[in-house]
Amino acid sequence: MKIYHKEIRFETRGELDVVDLTGKVENIVNESKVKNGLVNVFSIGSTAAISILEYEPGLKNDLKNILDRIVPKDMEYEHHLRWGDYNGHSHIRASLIKSSLTVPLVNGSLVLGTWQQIIFIELDVRPRNRRVMVTVMGEE
Repeated sequence: MKIYHKEIRFETRGELDVVDLTGKVENIVNESKVKNGLVNVFSIGSTAAISILEYEPGLKNDLKNILDRIVPKDMEYEHHLRWGDYNGHSHIRASLIKSSLTVPLVNGSLVLGTWQQIIFIELDVRPRNRRVMVTVMGEE
């Protein structure tokens, strides 16, 4: 079995910026030469998340709206009191969405539906330099 790692680096525009990583992940899969296996996409950081979404403006806005309802920004979080950085909601949102995603790889292609894209969600309150680790595991 072959294991191939590569990091994606990029800047975000700040809270609730949604970045489509699908093309970058596909490029890494091609570089790896792995044909059948699994691809893990992992966000390095505790105030960001990885998920799958149809990457279109309406759904990106719906995602932002539902996060505001489920984990409101304007609540008092103990994290705020301890650290004063006012991103307690960012950590909670990240823990609910999760920091990684695994996608099957068959015949050199990610197994994604027509409208499924791999997305990174910035949950911190400010723009950030981000790192995402992609690990491709399987057989050539």
